[in-house]
Amino acid sequence: MRVVDFSSFETVLELRRYTLHPGRRDELIALFEREFVEPQEAVGAHLFGLFRSSVSPDEFVWLRGFSSLAARADALSAFYFGPVWRRFRAEANATMVDSDNVMLLRPVVRGLASPPPGSGVHVSLEASPSAFAVFETEPGPNNFPQLPVRTDGPFTVSFSRSPSPGSEFLEPTSRSLLR
Repeated sequence: MRVVDFSSFETVLELRRYTLHPGRRDELIALFEREFVEPQEAVGAHLFGLFRSSVSPDEFVWLRGFSSLAARADALSAFYFGPVWRRFRAEANATMVDSDNVMLLRPVVRGLASPPPGSGVHVSLEASPSAFAVFETEPGPNNFPQLPVRTDGPFTVSFSRSPSPGSEFLEPTSRSLLR
């Protein structure tokens, strides 16, 4: 059995928000959890969290971490040019209206790998005094341009167990590690 230090995957984080066709969120989540989690982790990505948005029934939010920018490029190349994505990409893409709302982040305060007890996560685009993890815009370039990232930052993203002004509650799916 391979022992992985999940905190090392907090070095580079993608906060990904997908807008889906009405009524198709659970279809994408089922496909994602069945086909995409293990193959991505096998090539060097770590999927911290898979969530339903509390503010939009047609949004899927997820967090993918990497140990470095170079590891990100390697993992994304291996997955998106590999057999699993080739096999299921049309099915996944058919559920999506937009998959380009992506923030590429680096840690200010680590804590995703070992959050405090609780259920669900509040995410905020500002500093939160109750945050267990805080990230800011990664200044390095997007080294996998096939997947766009937002450039309208800079951003600060806080994760906490309790609400703060402007925070959004994210409900973990059955396969989310961050619960």
